[in-house]
Amino acid sequence: MELRHLRYFIAVAEEGSLTVAAEKRLHTAQPSLSRQIRDLEYEVGVELMSRSVHGIELTAAGKAFLDHARLALTQAEAAKEAARRAAQPAKPTFALGCLTGKEIDWLPEAMRILHDELSNIEVTVFSQNSPDLADALMRGRLDAAFMRPEERADDLIYRRVITEPFVVVFPSDHRLAGHDAIDLREIVGETFIIPSKTAPTSRAVIEDYLKRSGLAIVPAHEVDNITHAISMIASTGAVALLPAYPNILLPWSVTSRPIRGDAPTIDLVVGYNKANRSLILKLFLSRIDDLSAQMSSKGWKAP
Repeated sequence: MELRHLRYFIAVAEEGSLTVAAEKRLHTAQPSLSRQIRDLEYEVGVELMSRSVHGIELTAAGKAFLDHARLALTQAEAAKEAARRAAQPAKPTFALGCLTGKEIDWLPEAMRILHDELSNIEVTVFSQNSPDLADALMRGRLDAAFMRPEERADDLIYRRVITEPFVVVFPSDHRLAGHDAIDLREIVGETFIIPSKTAPTSRAVIEDYLKRSGLAIVPAHEVDNITHAISMIASTGAVALLPAYPNILLPWSVTSRPIRGDAPTIDLVVGYNKANRSLILKLFLSRIDDLSAQMSSKGWKAP
């Protein structure tokens, strides 16, 4: 018994006609197909199909045989695919993380660099907040990540790619919208929001800046991410200090202005686990300076 016998039998059983199966499914002559089915029945030792003027019907034996024939073909296809995969070397993989909201700027250039170095690489991308990216790097689930430098992550090494200033973000119809830049004293008394502990680095920079200002600016709400912050600003009329990168994400109802004077800043880094010896990671890190220069030329200004 050969696999082609099984394919022929399944085709006839599903079409209910030797002629239709021969012409539409198998592209063979009907007499030849009939002969193949007779050969199969001879080898099995029982009649599998009954023929009448109404077409082909399966006998009880044929119905039992059909399920096993289908399974045998499925297993044969699976065996072929497994053999093909085993014969081909697996693609090298690279898991890249990105701080949520940063993808639109950094991922296209990062992917270009990876494919320049290794055209056959398989890249997976994850978007998360910075503490979760740090945890994934330490657990070996990511190879590298665009993130904030996180404390209590001794196994990680950081390469700075850009330094961003904080800006003041508020509703587009806010009384300060006509200003070119905002003095921190002008937001005293406003409803102020601050990142929650899901963004500890940004929160620490803001808290330190407010403390140094000596002004009575007390956060009224905490937000978990950029989307949450923008939503709160639009819906409550609140004011926030955020890194400059969300400017490209702001809806018409929310706007931003630079901070007058010495604005706080925050680094975007590429983080990786110092125990990671991946050749792909090494190649990627070798191009970080190029990546930073390319992004700076597109409008990002790193001091």
